[in-house]
Amino acid sequence: MTEHDHSHGEHTHVHTHDGHKHVHGEHTHTHSPEHKKAVLNRMSRIIGHMESVKKMVENDRDCTDVLIQLSAVNSALQGVSRAVLKEHMSTCIVEAVQEDDMEALKELNDAIDKFMK
Repeated sequence: MTEHDHSHGEHTHVHTHDGHKHVHGEHTHTHSPEHKKAVLNRMSRIIGHMESVKKMVENDRDCTDVLIQLSAVNSALQGVSRAVLKEHMSTCIVEAVQEDDMEALKELNDAIDKFMK
């Protein structure tokens, strides 16, 4: 299903495919509840880990220990970022290619450039 919305001078496309909702222009994506839950669980663990590292700093813990924990948080954050990117590529980008949606592909390239800094 495809809709076009020309409100406020903005052109958007709404695609529904296999339970996924994609709005290009606004770029709102709704993915499977399982994927969303897995990403949110991973993010919650990362947030909890950061809270514990923050307490380490507040309690004047050894800088080496803090750095080791920050490295672990960074690895976890990279892992969840990869999971989001893979899901985006396997759903939204596949559909964008099928729909010849060059704007979505440009935005993916821009996001990858920011992600890979």
